[in-house]
Amino acid sequence: MSSNNNPQIAIRQLSNSEFLPFVVERLKERHTATLPLRGQSMRPFIEDRRDKALLQIVDQVQTGDVVLAEISKGHFVLHRIIKIKGEQVTLRGDGNLGNEHCTLNNIHAKAIGFYRKGRQILDSTDGFKWRIYSWWWLRLYPIRRYLLFILYPHIPQRFKYKQRI
Repeated sequence: MSSNNNPQIAIRQLSNSEFLPFVVERLKERHTATLPLRGQSMRPFIEDRRDKALLQIVDQVQTGDVVLAEISKGHFVLHRIIKIKGEQVTLRGDGNLGNEHCTLNNIHAKAIGFYRKGRQILDSTDGFKWRIYSWWWLRLYPIRRYLLFILYPHIPQRFKYKQRI
């Protein structure tokens, strides 16, 4: 018997375009997936490298849901649904000012909760607190640029208007 009972674990980092199709296949088998989140597109509610999303396949989505969508081949986002018109879906990250588009077929899962601020307690997207945050944040879109600048003044390039030539 070996004196070292800890087996060696090989770690391999994958890009989202390699890893997320694997996750989507597991979700189709009716598993859930907890993903560590990267990026700042869902600020101020979800933070880069701090928070995790609990994802699940759902039969229907609606405006306001946070979903895992493939907006182009191999390019996945976890953003909120802003509008659904027929099969066309408009998405926007809470920390973004622009939109992305996909079809209902390109939505692979819905976030049913978030592990935020390093806690082990799930903030359910069906919970009262999350619904109130979401409702207000969606309605504050016309002044979101200014709110984000106040909350995150160290990244001002994100809030500048694009110059037209």
